[in-house]
Amino acid sequence: MIRTLLAALFFILIFAGGAHALGGAEVAAKSQEAFFYQGGDLKARVVMKLITKRGKERVREMTMLRKNFKDKEQKYFIYFFRPADVRDMAFMVHKYTGRDDDRWLYVPAIKMVRRIAAEDKASSFVGSDFTYEDVSGRDLEDDTHELIKEDVLNGRDCYVVKSTPKAGDMDYSQKLSWVDKENFLPLKDEYYDRGGELYRVFLADEIKDVKGFPTAVKRTMKNLKSGHRTEVTFKEVDYNVGIKDSLFSERYLKQPPKKWVR
Repeated sequence: MIRTLLAALFFILIFAGGAHALGGAEVAAKSQEAFFYQGGDLKARVVMKLITKRGKERVREMTMLRKNFKDKEQKYFIYFFRPADVRDMAFMVHKYTGRDDDRWLYVPAIKMVRRIAAEDKASSFVGSDFTYEDVSGRDLEDDTHELIKEDVLNGRDCYVVKSTPKAGDMDYSQKLSWVDKENFLPLKDEYYDRGGELYRVFLADEIKDVKGFPTAVKRTMKNLKSGHRTEVTFKEVDYNVGIKDSLFSERYLKQPPKKWVR
């Protein structure tokens, strides 16, 4: 009898250990890993459509390069091809943990590299509905993360996490994220302004498997107040292509190697 009870207790403890429920911070960390850190590096041709409330479109095309480094540091390089008013413009990010990222923008019209101040991280990325911080990600430690419920979105089981900025330097008071339970990609983000009103929504419209990495190849950010939205399509996506560390320098902002940006 005692042996039977001990065996039952053993299995209960094992089951309880395996059924560990994820907390908000854990889900947020896994989601950031899935969305921003897959592979050792990434190369993609990106088409961005800026669409007004009345349906008028502006199209921008660019190449995005991203490489991961130790301690969750990353470097990004984005080179613009069209239209003519942004052709040859380049954007570079050195992303750190525990401190502000470094961001630079090369403006070919004036042949000048402009450093983007840390306080401008919430500004529009080249006129789109995405911010500079949306492009390269936000430090997890800048927010508190709470798992508030589980939900189903478009047939996918999701965790719903509320992220609240610790500092008052953001234009939103909280963000709700629907995170796919299987691949941990964020399928939807809702941003609420300081008055508690929903004003911006992100959607992962299409997800494809690329070299074993689930990738959001179509994404939309919509500003509910203005009616403006930005649609982004990732084309020719590839991972682990061998991007050199030396690419991510101010020198190549002005004259990037054609091998990597064409």
